[in-house]
Amino acid sequence: MMKVLLIDDDESFRTTLALALKRRGCEVHQAANASAAMTEARAARPDGIVLDMRLGSSNGMALISGLRQLLPQVRLIVLTGYGSIPGALEAVRLGADDYLLKPAGADQVLAALRGHGGTSARPVAGDVPSLARLEWEHIQRVLHDCGGNISHAAAALGIDRRTLQRKLGKQPPA
Repeated sequence: MMKVLLIDDDESFRTTLALALKRRGCEVHQAANASAAMTEARAARPDGIVLDMRLGSSNGMALISGLRQLLPQVRLIVLTGYGSIPGALEAVRLGADDYLLKPAGADQVLAALRGHGGTSARPVAGDVPSLARLEWEHIQRVLHDCGGNISHAAAALGIDRRTLQRKLGKQPPA
């Protein structure tokens, strides 16, 4: 049985992924922030770690070196909703074994934890979020970074405030 530590500040995503991994035979431990992650890693001694790149206002990638020192043999997967090539390169440079984009399914996460992350050359149509979904998630992140202030978020996005309000009213399907 593989022991997995999920480190993500998004409680609903973390809980959903934990349940899916448990159904696949994993023992799952969870942490929502950096201090809880280090405590749980020491206690659980997991075989694999799934680490969110952004933990609230902190940078999840700052945990990689500490987790690597504590558990040098662990498979460490960085998971992010805001993927980029520089981000992937930085994660690997810091010691991550793989880099996945949200929303990653439990099978995809499990494959990466087992070292088979590159088994599928092409993403399945259902695994790739729509452009509307990506735009929605980007808007939500900018809005969060602006403390929920719609006027500041609209300025940061370079769009009119009313346009942003209209877009916020239309949440695309997951």
